[in-house]
Amino acid sequence: MSSNNSVIVPPDYDPENDKGEFMNPVMLAYFNKLLLDWKKDLLQGMNETIANTLQGTNLQKPDLADRASEETDHALELRTKDRTRKLIKKIEEAIMRINDGEYGYCEETGDEISIPRLKARPNATLSIEAQERHERKEKTQRD
Repeated sequence: MSSNNSVIVPPDYDPENDKGEFMNPVMLAYFNKLLLDWKKDLLQGMNETIANTLQGTNLQKPDLADRASEETDHALELRTKDRTRKLIKKIEEAIMRINDGEYGYCEETGDEISIPRLKARPNATLSIEAQERHERKEKTQRD
């Protein structure tokens, strides 16, 4: 499925109520639009943050406490931007999976990822069961 542009998603479409084939063209177009809108919102938010930061950043405050507070805010903002950048990369990867016909299927098991999970987290690559196994394994490696 290389292009979902020609598929029209009805305004009241809900993939949970779609009784057709899993990841049919309308469902793929729905998730493609969801991902593109999410990416657009993130980029817009990042651009606004950058504009505000460049306007108001002055790390040369005379008061030590003010300067420390400003530096902490600046560091937090940089971490947030980095997280956003990584999230955008995951969104782009999800869009590529749509184009490759792999979207909606667990990377680990090949099983379908539930529609409610994909609606909540459209960039999910693992089914809930596989994600839980992954998190348990991570936790035991940390402990």
